[in-house]
Amino acid sequence: MKDNQLSRVAYIALGSNLGDRERLLRQALGALDAHEQIAVLKPSAIYETEPVGYTDQPAFLNMAAMLETTLSPTELLQVMLEIERQLGRVREERWGPRTIDLDLLHYEGTAMHTELLILPHPRMMERAFVLVPLSEVLAEGPLQEAVLDTLGQLGKEGMTRWNTSNWPDGSEPSAN
Repeated sequence: MKDNQLSRVAYIALGSNLGDRERLLRQALGALDAHEQIAVLKPSAIYETEPVGYTDQPAFLNMAAMLETTLSPTELLQVMLEIERQLGRVREERWGPRTIDLDLLHYEGTAMHTELLILPHPRMMERAFVLVPLSEVLAEGPLQEAVLDTLGQLGKEGMTRWNTSNWPDGSEPSAN
């Protein structure tokens, strides 16, 4: 961490289905990691997934990442929303096409329900496109167990591995 404050682990989901999807995912990760109070610790592989909800749109590329941050959950969300804006995200229709989508899934030691943010993310356990990449980056513990159990029930239908992340530190996603 670039700051001496107490840091926390957070997990995010990233998705894109407009433009150069892979480049946009990498730009979002780079912007997060460039922030003074955020470090990207571990990105997942990238998966191509069929759209859910509103299905008349291009396929998505999805991934997840483990972050370390000294920001509060709300501050982290604000940074994520600004990165979406910088990468051309326009919110026209719910679940519609987007250049980039960043969702805060879980923030260490925090449960909250505000108008702006609900933690843990209320629908993450319903979505294989979130759980498959998330399962690759989770630390051992109760959340990992819950994700793997739910994933066993949901399956991986509609998902294809796109590629492995080549994060600058050379680490590869784990094979959980």
